[in-house]
Amino acid sequence: MKLYFAPGACPLASHIALAEAGLDYTLERVDLGSKRTAAGADFLAINPKGYVPALELKDGTVLTEGPAIVQFVADLAPDRQLAPAHGTLERYRLIEWLNFISAELHKSFTPLFRAAATPEAKEAARAALRQRLEWVAGQLDGRDYLLGTQFSVADAYLFTVLTWAGLVHFDLSPWPRLSTYMQRVAERPAVQQALREEGLVK
Repeated sequence: MKLYFAPGACPLASHIALAEAGLDYTLERVDLGSKRTAAGADFLAINPKGYVPALELKDGTVLTEGPAIVQFVADLAPDRQLAPAHGTLERYRLIEWLNFISAELHKSFTPLFRAAATPEAKEAARAALRQRLEWVAGQLDGRDYLLGTQFSVADAYLFTVLTWAGLVHFDLSPWPRLSTYMQRVAERPAVQQALREEGLVK
């Protein structure tokens, strides 16, 4: 499998999932400005949506959208328990978390990266993040991970999104549980592997 990515962007969650699953994969960096891959390919021919992540399977099929990719990866390695079993309430809790992270956290960070966003739009995004992260911190009370004691692909996604806080000068210190959680996830060997492979740590 080949994961098309941009360092530190949302494909980091898919990258962590692949590493946690112990699967064979390769990486190809994408320049999101030019829509060219590191090998010189037209990324729009691979994913017409024009954004990462995109996971190319051995048969050439391409799967897009992070929440779909991480669940697909988890299901390829059920022994790693990166997602609860299909049909269980816990699986729907995982989907609930993935949707929340995508719609309420990921998208709330987006205006903070845009130079063209107005100060009002950025403050509205910060206010939304403060409200949502207060709730997330409460959910982590007494838990190691979002679903309890077991790391899941939802944690890979939340970790990825929260790493953006430093890039946009969003202060996470009001929520010590989030800092503890981030440290716990960051210490996982597969997470360190993914960060090294993207050049984010040495």
